[in-house]
Amino acid sequence: MTPDKFSVKARKNSFRYAFRGLASLLKNEHNSRIHTAAAVIAVTAGLILRISLPEWCILTVVIGMVFVAELLNSSVETLADVAEPGWNTKIGLVKDYSAAAVLIASIVSLIAGALIFIPKIISLLLN
Repeated sequence: MTPDKFSVKARKNSFRYAFRGLASLLKNEHNSRIHTAAAVIAVTAGLILRISLPEWCILTVVIGMVFVAELLNSSVETLADVAEPGWNTKIGLVKDYSAAAVLIASIVSLIAGALIFIPKIISLLLN
């Protein structure tokens, strides 16, 4: 199969589809709104506490990791529901695995946030 030639219109459409997917995630998936609120709080805390560039890099990566995991989880769940609308033990296991990926990403993000913010908060309280 020969790949299509580069097209600005096709690239523009691919971005449009991606943003549509992100908007759909935020509209339809309750947990994504919780993740968004947590990200806003973390970024606000980072601005207030003036975290360093390496800390911003870590914060950015872990926030992105949570959203990627949530998008993949939602994709797996949606596809699984189309493939097998009824209960299926193996599909249930696949959904559990993808949900666990989001949980792990969220826990790692929480730990990273704690490592970044707790020392800064303690320092503010002691001064």
